[in-house]
Amino acid sequence: MRRLLLASALLASFAAQAQVKVDDAWVRATVAPQKSTGAFMQLTSAKPVKVVAASSPLAAAVEIHEMKMEDGVMKMRAVEALPLPAGQAVALKPGSYHVMMMGLKAPIKAGDTVPLTLTVEGEDKQRTTIEIKAEARRAAR
Repeated sequence: MRRLLLASALLASFAAQAQVKVDDAWVRATVAPQKSTGAFMQLTSAKPVKVVAASSPLAAAVEIHEMKMEDGVMKMRAVEALPLPAGQAVALKPGSYHVMMMGLKAPIKAGDTVPLTLTVEGEDKQRTTIEIKAEARRAAR
């Protein structure tokens, strides 16, 4: 019975990873003494889901953030969830939605591989995780 439950959990995890496609995942490299950075990617889900959490062993805190203009001022704020409509690509990019990594435990250098985990929740409230390996890149000038 225990093996059956474990197999079911693994299948659910694989199904979630298969249903959310991650393209061009990257993290902005840091400079000393910078303690935060952003991660960017394009997410496409086969079914409607939402990203409800993010984490990385390289940061004390990781959140999904949104940047937008309000009354002529660019503002950034954490969001509770990022909807991924079925079949529609959602871009996490500079100046928009992104994954904010705060309290970095060490600098992130260009070329480093940064592990990230996104937690997605389906309409059925089932949560699964997506493991991502993002490449660290220098910021464009």
